[in-house]
Amino acid sequence: MSKSFWLMSAGIAALGATPAYAQDQTAPTGQTTQAEQSAEVNPDADVSPTDDVDTGDIIVTAQGRAQILQDVPLAVSAVSAESLQNSGASDIRQLNQLAPSLLVSSTGTEANGSARIRGIGTVGDNPGLESSVAVFIDGVYRSRSGIGLNELGEIERVEVLRGPQGTLFGRNASAGILNIVSKKPSFNFEGYGSLTYGNYDMIRGDAGVTGPLSDTIAFRLDGVYTRRDGFYKVVNAAGGTESRVNNRNRLFTRGQLLFEPNDALQVRLIGDFTTRTESCCGATYISTLETFDPTPGVPGDYSVRPTNRIVDVLTSLGGLFPGASDPFNRQIAVTPGRTYEGTTRDWGVSGQVDYDFGGASLTSITAYRNYKAEGPSDTDYTNVDILFREDDGNAFRQFKTFSQELRLQGSAFSDHLDWLIGGYFANEKLHVRDNLKFGSQYGAFAACRLVATINPAAALRDPAAPGCLSPAGTATLTGAFGGAAPVMIGGLQRLSTVKNVGDDDSNYFQDSTNWAIFTHNIFKITDKLAFTLGLRYTSENKDFHASFNNTNTICPTQQAFFSNFLPGGSSPFPASLQGLAQGIVNLTCQGNATSGLNALTLQDERSEDEWTGTGILSYKPVKDLMMYASYSKGYKAGGFNLDRSALGCPFYAPTDPRQTTVCGTGFGSGNLQFDAEKVDAYELGVKFGHRGLTFNVAIFRQLFKDFQLNTFNGSVFLVQNINGCGADLGTTDQDISPNVVPYAGTSAFLTGACPADDVKAGVISQGVELEATFSPHRDIQVTAGFTFADTHYRKDLVGRNTGAPLDPALFLLPGDNLSNAPELVSTFSFAWTPRIGGGGMSGLFYIDGRMSDDYNTGSDLFPEKEQEAFALFNARVGIRGPEQRWSVELWAQNLFNQDYQQVAFNTPFQGTNSRAHIMSANGGGSPNFATANQLFSSFLAEPRTFGITGRFRF
Repeated sequence: MSKSFWLMSAGIAALGATPAYAQDQTAPTGQTTQAEQSAEVNPDADVSPTDDVDTGDIIVTAQGRAQILQDVPLAVSAVSAESLQNSGASDIRQLNQLAPSLLVSSTGTEANGSARIRGIGTVGDNPGLESSVAVFIDGVYRSRSGIGLNELGEIERVEVLRGPQGTLFGRNASAGILNIVSKKPSFNFEGYGSLTYGNYDMIRGDAGVTGPLSDTIAFRLDGVYTRRDGFYKVVNAAGGTESRVNNRNRLFTRGQLLFEPNDALQVRLIGDFTTRTESCCGATYISTLETFDPTPGVPGDYSVRPTNRIVDVLTSLGGLFPGASDPFNRQIAVTPGRTYEGTTRDWGVSGQVDYDFGGASLTSITAYRNYKAEGPSDTDYTNVDILFREDDGNAFRQFKTFSQELRLQGSAFSDHLDWLIGGYFANEKLHVRDNLKFGSQYGAFAACRLVATINPAAALRDPAAPGCLSPAGTATLTGAFGGAAPVMIGGLQRLSTVKNVGDDDSNYFQDSTNWAIFTHNIFKITDKLAFTLGLRYTSENKDFHASFNNTNTICPTQQAFFSNFLPGGSSPFPASLQGLAQGIVNLTCQGNATSGLNALTLQDERSEDEWTGTGILSYKPVKDLMMYASYSKGYKAGGFNLDRSALGCPFYAPTDPRQTTVCGTGFGSGNLQFDAEKVDAYELGVKFGHRGLTFNVAIFRQLFKDFQLNTFNGSVFLVQNINGCGADLGTTDQDISPNVVPYAGTSAFLTGACPADDVKAGVISQGVELEATFSPHRDIQVTAGFTFADTHYRKDLVGRNTGAPLDPALFLLPGDNLSNAPELVSTFSFAWTPRIGGGGMSGLFYIDGRMSDDYNTGSDLFPEKEQEAFALFNARVGIRGPEQRWSVELWAQNLFNQDYQQVAFNTPFQGTNSRAHIMSANGGGSPNFATANQLFSSFLAEPRTFGITGRFRF
């Protein structure tokens, strides 16, 4: 029986059990119902504790006004603070356990984690790309979704809006929104606190207090401190190297004032500050194989060599591979003196004013935020010093954002029209400073790697010798290449001198100005039939400038010299040597392609104007049942790839025709630009809710044009728009070079191109979502969810909407699923709070689970990056005092210590080609690459953690 069938069966069984247990629910003595809690949190909602509302009704603001969740004709989930607390959530990653269509992960830095909904999200650590899934906290947009990986403090709920959001909220989002609502100040004096201790020496304490300052002003203070050792152990910790990586060290504070002078006016002021000093993020090798084609021309076969020449080279330079046989032993090696420890500071202030004029109400949200994350790293993820970012405070990304939103809402025509109009303005100043450098052993490694490419025999290499050539290697090279050998030997010797050079304060600046006007109106045609119409006009302008200061003077010297030996040069080598000449250039100059990039200053801008909106027809034949059909047009702004490696297209020689067809000419900022991502989304839904039972179904189909894909290929970051072509491109949509030495015969390069008027959506996300909550007893709460999402690329793919071909690194994309997009996911949670004795005490028994189908974790879809299906469970048991004034809980996250990875990647500079490159075309790849020796690493998910928590409230 397949894992997919098991996942689907488990999800349907959990959901199918829902109706059998539905019955009336009454809140336990001393506790409020969920409806009463919601009404307290949303005083403007047309709901009160005395209204005839079924227990379990939750109030959300997904449409810009307070509404009962089951009355909102959108695919939206609301996760309560209690659910998050039981699951052990401290940031948005834990929402994975409770929302099956959502997947949140973090990679090389937690400053730019990724959130995906229905398989769609923004990939990688490039701050130039905005998030497909936008994060809002108390109505304020956070510049990137990774910023939501901070501590959240005491919250009221989290709303997960699925599908494009192109009308309301401050920022367009092409895949969905996470709307986080913190708890307001109260005019009742209250407080809370908790203390947690767990494995990895984890300590977490949080506390808060709220109450009145006067009859009209209330305050609230919340704070969290947490510390935990890292779950990666450094086996060579010495010389200042940290002994643990991926630790936790966070401080969060938030203060609020609530001013309510009368029933018409409410003013809420919020200020928060977060600091994190953490060592993040380490990675471990997951594949160190070298594969080859044993029988050229035979489809789909490959073999594995007992050794990998790249591993041999690293080992000869002192490389350690403590996790090669078992990456989940979580043992890594770090270059002595290098560190992953960086500091992140995030702070901001906001003010929300709500005023009821009687016939209409006005909402104003004004905010300023400042976010800065410093990111030193041992970027090669090995103890051999190949690539690093210095720990000098000069590698960082910073966002400074001011935003203003205004909404005016009211009703007309005897409440047959619920209208809303608004405007939004934001200015975001982004500064990225980089100091990525080649390490002290880079030159020796690069020279040895090229010698191993010529001949893998270890006897030919001497890492201590200039150019890495032993006497036997020098003789072999001379015998093979004759008179050309001295030139090549000189090039290898010059290459071996590259060390501790690279970016020295390269700066990227982007000033983004965004303004929009919008309207969102609900027409109540009859008591049962309603039509919602939303429309938004957005204007976006981005001013970009950058300056580069590079100390790699060897790069332009190498490139100028060896360009003479490439096709079109003054002294061309035979074809057998041109690939080696190009390799010498590339291995020195990746990300530093020519002398034209050093001391280069760039300036550019782009402007976009876009209409987005939604139309929804909803029908309620009876009070407990609603059906709806919707169309939404979504949009995510284009921008600039903030990575210098894209400037010169370093994989191609200046004379290579691919330089113009794929990358554009020259080294201007045009190579950095990517277009806006647009989506047309269709949805059918049914929502049922009655006496503690809810059951929701959504069927969706989303078509993405100019999908923004960010890919790291082991040397450079590629950002490219993905589109489909109406015409059948055959195998040319894979954009593969069939040449082992591609620079020797570019005429054979296969490239798919499409007429501009035949370009179509390149990514499709379609499927069905099922969600249920029920309460078979007042002490039992159960949730279940199931998502089938077929999120895939079209078979005939091209790049930008001009019909340009894709980059060759993306040859596996056509017809396959997107990365980090499992087709089948099911979730559940079970909470039982039985009474103990007659003194008001109660117990807590809680478990949740997420069962995920297999998926590929790499955006290039290399087979080495596959993650098998897995199941993840959290659990909590405890005892609670009367009215939950105190509690003691034992808990475990990842209860069964499930090993799985977040994102796998090509380990920087360490080899070339996946095994997919040596498979035949009808096996999914290029048939003519003889060897694949790329090493692969992965950012692993956290192992099992467990501990004890004590809480109190007053």
